[in-house]
Amino acid sequence: MTEKALRLGTRRSKLAMAQSGQVADAVSQVTGRPVELVEITTYGDVSREHLAQIGGTGVFVAALREALARGEVDFAVHSLKDLPTTQPEELVVAAIPVREDPRDVIIARDALKLTDLPRGARIGTGSPRRMAQLNAYARTHGMDIETVPIRGNVDTRIGYVTKGDLDAVVLAAAGLNRVGRSDEVTDFLSVDTVLPAPGQGALAVETTADNADLIAALAQLDDPLTRAAVTAERSLLAALEAGCSAPVGALADLLADGQIVKEMRLRGVVGTTDGSTLVQLSTTGPVPETHEAATALGRELATEMLAQGAAGLMGERAL
Repeated sequence: MTEKALRLGTRRSKLAMAQSGQVADAVSQVTGRPVELVEITTYGDVSREHLAQIGGTGVFVAALREALARGEVDFAVHSLKDLPTTQPEELVVAAIPVREDPRDVIIARDALKLTDLPRGARIGTGSPRRMAQLNAYARTHGMDIETVPIRGNVDTRIGYVTKGDLDAVVLAAAGLNRVGRSDEVTDFLSVDTVLPAPGQGALAVETTADNADLIAALAQLDDPLTRAAVTAERSLLAALEAGCSAPVGALADLLADGQIVKEMRLRGVVGTTDGSTLVQLSTTGPVPETHEAATALGRELATEMLAQGAAGLMGERAL
């Protein structure tokens, strides 16, 4: 007799279904059990408000976590950048698989790159973080752009460009890779131009803290270097007391000497959405071997950023 299928809770969007499907295949391989996707609608999926207005933090996550708590699903897959930085005690992130490309990308009309956009170009994004950094880049490079708040799924956002409403939209490379649309990208934004959201490109596989067997099985999908990097990034975000809709970018990358990873560099940025003021700093240290070491790296950089005035740039601090 075949073992009972594991139930994986997922949002219904095309992107969520694609990334959950990839995790389901991997979990099936390590456990030898079938995995079925259980589609759950979250508040962030049905609300038409801009994410910055509905608080951003946790709007795509709460319904999945409730389904876990009620025992309706065995585990859930989240985009890590959607997870609030405080982890509930009854749940555990059992795996953070190898990260996808963390960069932001542009899809522009006529296959234009960012630097080719005409004066007055309208660029759509729902993210204050992207607005702040794009506007800052434009200011320092003599460009004239207008950032336009949008939301919606990948199809909706790309549609603004194909229909001619906008000159370009900014999206995450990881999402486009996962839904097989990376060939539509017209420009990859260097992390020196736009730092991604903390945890961007990474997934979190979450289950209940009392499910020891499943935690052990899921742990086989965990990538320790990705976990160390995103832990440092999220620690920075938490120490700035900023929600996931705040204009904060962070990226921890590994500095290697040949094949040997030597150090981790953590970069952080916070800015006003008009790009007039940015606080951007980085720190480099040994690759964190523990959760505490990765957390400390993020906290230290946040402390330096706050000392340089980061707090005043974030608008509403998360409560």
